[in-house]
Amino acid sequence: MKKMIALLLMTGLVMGLSACTNSENTGTKKQADQTGRKLSEQQTEDDAEFTIGVCQLVQHEDLDAATEGFRDAVKDRMGDKVSIQVQNAQSDSNTCSVIVNSFVSNDVDLIMANGTPALQAAAAGTDTIPILGTCVTDYALALDLKEFDGTVGGNISGTSDVSPLDQQADMIKELFPDEKKIGVLYCSAEINAKSQVEEISKYLEGMGYQCQEYTFSDSNDLAAVVTKAAKESDVIYTPTDNTVGANTGIIKNICLDTKVPVFTGSETICRGCGVATLCLDAYDLGYETGQMAADILEGKEDISTMPIQNAPKFTKKYNSEMCQTLNVKIPDDYIAIEN
Repeated sequence: MKKMIALLLMTGLVMGLSACTNSENTGTKKQADQTGRKLSEQQTEDDAEFTIGVCQLVQHEDLDAATEGFRDAVKDRMGDKVSIQVQNAQSDSNTCSVIVNSFVSNDVDLIMANGTPALQAAAAGTDTIPILGTCVTDYALALDLKEFDGTVGGNISGTSDVSPLDQQADMIKELFPDEKKIGVLYCSAEINAKSQVEEISKYLEGMGYQCQEYTFSDSNDLAAVVTKAAKESDVIYTPTDNTVGANTGIIKNICLDTKVPVFTGSETICRGCGVATLCLDAYDLGYETGQMAADILEGKEDISTMPIQNAPKFTKKYNSEMCQTLNVKIPDDYIAIEN
């Protein structure tokens, strides 16, 4: 009996050791596979002839699409010759500066600045490394240029995300010909939004509308400002504005309650709270920026002479849900926004 018990204990011990050995082998194999993949990826980066540093202001639908388009264009043109390092500043301008300084320290071959604060940080961080901006509305305003003919010069160029404001004004007139008061809503901290507001107000006032600005400093006072604007306006206009884009739910709820339509300067904002917009494709804008980057790295273009490029095309779009709820009639040449 004792011999039988000893035999069973010995068998169990052997099987346990075998299982542990197999588990260790499996874990070692997985670890080796992971290490191999990391080494392979590192080798690809090490073998690249060029390095691009991308500083993206914040995780945002349009900015994400622009970065994706940029990467695709560079890879389509140059393949594995280029290593692209993307870093997100989480909507903090100081973090943009930290990211840019790290790129400069690492001596990257080109910086792509996605968003106005990212561009400003890059411009302050280096005057030698080529800088391409994207999702930037007004380069002259962002870079405090006294004279601007469409080319920044020096080591900076890029693409602009502004859609023609005169055409936006025409669309407002087309959709709301009998309204009188336009409430213009934007964040006072967004310098690009301010420049858009000033320009479109001139067009709208020339058409006979009364324009009143409603500004908020951040999301904390947005609801109060929107409520006031909705009570005092027939239509609300909001330009391309990152703070508005991050808080469309607040605007939607208030404007649906008051039955006031919102015309927006971007598709992202329109999808969240607007009735219509004249929009560009952020992916296409980023792709155009990537083509410019490839031209620079391949020596085909001198960045100091490259003019700022606009989006290749613009499209009239509408939010079918908002239009139906607010009884806004849309012409046949508008395209519904996909939710």
